[in-house]
Amino acid sequence: MKNAILIHGWNTKEEYYDPVRPTASNDHWFPWLTKQLVLKDINTVSVEMPDGYYPEYHIWKRELERYDISSKTTLVGHSCGGGFLVRWLSENDVKVGKVILVAPWLGLDTQGEPFDKSFFDFEIDPKIAEKTAGLSILISDDDYRDVLESVEILRKKLDGVNIKEFHGKGHFVLSSLGGPEFPELLEEILK
Repeated sequence: MKNAILIHGWNTKEEYYDPVRPTASNDHWFPWLTKQLVLKDINTVSVEMPDGYYPEYHIWKRELERYDISSKTTLVGHSCGGGFLVRWLSENDVKVGKVILVAPWLGLDTQGEPFDKSFFDFEIDPKIAEKTAGLSILISDDDYRDVLESVEILRKKLDGVNIKEFHGKGHFVLSSLGGPEFPELLEEILK
């Protein structure tokens, strides 16, 4: 059975505890994408990672591994969630379906916010694309500087990665996308 697992990014503590803001797994394009994939008979879960404002790798790893992951599983990670998937793939002997990293971030600049630096204390395996049915990075030219730097690191270190560059999409959030739909990501998953 085809399935997809979506991993959100890091929120500040203020964002995390904002009673009006949706949970990270229900924010931005995550609900829209989940529904679109379900309509294509792809069982999809958007994982709410524990303590999204202060992520700990071993806890996020345990949470991800609660789900069935196989060569038919598409993995999508946004921002910190994309960086998390790079580490998880680098450190685990797995075979998965497509992996799409949306504006992946490797913890380069936390802008003074508390963040466990050990979350990204790992060596990037240059061959992680071989563990996938295709590895893609989606990046916009006007994203945050530290995200653009993270993508440059990945571009230099990863073999076989497909990088799709966009103009004017920011960090691929509601405000920069102009709404909750992200058809380019859906297309990348389905192609």
